[in-house]
Amino acid sequence: MTKTALICGSLAFDKIMQYHGRFGDTLLADQLHRVNVSFLVPTLRTEYGGCSANIAYNLQLLGGEPLIMGTLGVDGGDYLKRMQEQGLQTRGIRTIADAYTAQCFVTADQDNNQINAFHPGAMQFSHENNVADQGQLAVAIISPDGRDGMIKHARDCAELKVPFMFDPGQQLPMFSGDELITFIGQASYLACNDYEFEMVMDRTGLSQADIAARLDALIITRGAEGSDIHAGGEHHRIPAVQAANVVDPTGCGDAYRAGLLFGITNGLDWPTSGRIASLLGAIKIASQGGQNHSFTPQEFDQQFEAAFGFSFR
Repeated sequence: MTKTALICGSLAFDKIMQYHGRFGDTLLADQLHRVNVSFLVPTLRTEYGGCSANIAYNLQLLGGEPLIMGTLGVDGGDYLKRMQEQGLQTRGIRTIADAYTAQCFVTADQDNNQINAFHPGAMQFSHENNVADQGQLAVAIISPDGRDGMIKHARDCAELKVPFMFDPGQQLPMFSGDELITFIGQASYLACNDYEFEMVMDRTGLSQADIAARLDALIITRGAEGSDIHAGGEHHRIPAVQAANVVDPTGCGDAYRAGLLFGITNGLDWPTSGRIASLLGAIKIASQGGQNHSFTPQEFDQQFEAAFGFSFR
């Protein structure tokens, strides 16, 4: 029986620049209607990112079987090669010949305030991918991607009876209340952070209990306060794991979702799946970028047993 998890979502480059001053010293409050400023950024680094690759990277480390479905641009050759060298399944990745790979340009000041610009590029063509082309699947996740792609892939999964997790993330504002209700009706699982879930309830007019009743599981993450999983009429409180070092939160939510998918594809219960997800997020936060941490399944199992006092394998 297949354990393949289809990971639908963005593939992107993150261009991260550090400004050694404070934005507030340059941006004048009474002149924000005509901003024309330049910041010297002595440091620049490029990280491989995008939700689908971050999730797949973490699921692969756990010993899962992710299959990425996303879009790269003409500049994505090195990224594709990198994923293939990591042993990731990339047959679901389409290269768009007349677009650049999605890119996020992040400038942070010394107080860690950020000014971001995002170019969606090839992500806008994600609807050209078809779930039906990807073979037999155990589960899928619809993570942030092009708007049309997210709608199409959710519809594809529903028609093919592939259970999927809806993870709207930063794309949540793109959808109306009616569209969100449709997603919830199609999905088996919904995963949001606490702020996003408040927005879901506000836009749909549905209560937490209403939404949970329409799903196999509702997962709400709360950062350092842990997470909540509502499934089968039960509430599972998942504790946060103390990170060895807090370096960079980028990709922690994606790591958490990879842990949930591992639990689903291996038939684990929700308290165990949530703890796998929680530990994975804590491991990720101790490294810069979304895909630079590393461990073997055996090392993860040892950390899990040390954190929670039991083994899940």
